[in-house]
Amino acid sequence: MQSITRLCACILLASVNGAQAADVNGVRLWAGPDGTRVVFDLQAPVVHQLFVLDNPDRVVVDIASARWAAPEASGMGLVKAVRHGPQPNGGLRIVLDVTGPVQPSSSLVAPNDVYGNRLVLDLAPTGTTVTAPVRTAPAVDERSVVIAIDAGHGGEDPGALGHKGTREKDVALAIARALARLVGNDPDMQPVLIRNGDYIVSLRRRIEIARENRADLFVSIHADAFKDSSANGASVYALSERGATSEAARWLAERENAADLIGGVSLDDKDDLLASVLLDLSQTATLSASLQAGAHVLSELQEIGAVRRRDVQQAGFLVLKSPDIPSILVETAYISNPQDERRLRDPREQERLAASILTGLRAYLLENPPAGTRLAKRAAEQPLRYNVLAGDTLSGIADRFQVSIAALRNANSLDDDRLHTGQVLAIPMQGR
Repeated sequence: MQSITRLCACILLASVNGAQAADVNGVRLWAGPDGTRVVFDLQAPVVHQLFVLDNPDRVVVDIASARWAAPEASGMGLVKAVRHGPQPNGGLRIVLDVTGPVQPSSSLVAPNDVYGNRLVLDLAPTGTTVTAPVRTAPAVDERSVVIAIDAGHGGEDPGALGHKGTREKDVALAIARALARLVGNDPDMQPVLIRNGDYIVSLRRRIEIARENRADLFVSIHADAFKDSSANGASVYALSERGATSEAARWLAERENAADLIGGVSLDDKDDLLASVLLDLSQTATLSASLQAGAHVLSELQEIGAVRRRDVQQAGFLVLKSPDIPSILVETAYISNPQDERRLRDPREQERLAASILTGLRAYLLENPPAGTRLAKRAAEQPLRYNVLAGDTLSGIADRFQVSIAALRNANSLDDDRLHTGQVLAIPMQGR
């Protein structure tokens, strides 16, 4: 006998009687590794009910006081087909034929600059885990540096829009793919694309994919926008102190459910004080590394175009909150600026932006090679070089690499302590 499992009755207005009649004007599907998203474009907010049926498996959505006014939709991902029909009470029933048992959830989304009212269904396969690619750790001293590359937005979320209709999600993915190709061509590096298609990946899930792949660096690619179309140039962000503090509170609250939070050290068996100290130490080191990596990338971006701000900015972006992976967010240009938009649409410029980001990341990694990588092994055998950044001092560089100022002067034949941006210093072996 066919079984029915009622999942939820989603009453999104005060009462059914007060609901405004609303057409379903469109339907869009997005398939990703985590599941499938189905979006219904609505004339107005609705009252709906959601449940599943089996034998065969399908998801049913009943919408009160509505009618179908959308083009027919083809299946995608977990959805084999979309069917619909009127109900005797003036409502609309939509049936999604699915490939197997799924766990659906729904939400009503208010209008934004791109879309009107929407009913969003997320379908996840039940009894399975997400099949994101996970890297197998190679032998010690033989592994590549893993770069997690995150294309911002995606799927139902287009991000910012340019005057010619350019969508941030599209240019972010194009630049991310170009960067992944370049990273893959480097024998010392391995790319992991967080999103490799036009689908939604939640912000928390982006961090999880990076950690599952044991990423050494996380880079999120975006294109900025502002109401003033004259704003232009690139920016680079690291996590703010306030953002780190709020994330630390979250990790501490959930530490009993996490087995491997900070560099392989579990917090679940630590008291509050020790767990807090360990997490603070990890976050402080990670934030410092993020700022250094960001400074190198910003310096390279400045070589190929305008930069909006000449220092790495700090903000509470969720994707930057991993406590143990240095993470930066790159606003490659202003999509709201006509010249920048034209640049972002050009595949050659996308490649140039990707190459500049990689050059900056590689400069950082040569100075700070992750333990157990080929870069670290090579750095131990060869003289280390450092590219002087704006604001660097000889004493600060000496402190960073644990060498004396005199040794730095001697190794570089310096008559005094004056430095200039872009100058390359040899770092002596003393103290390394």
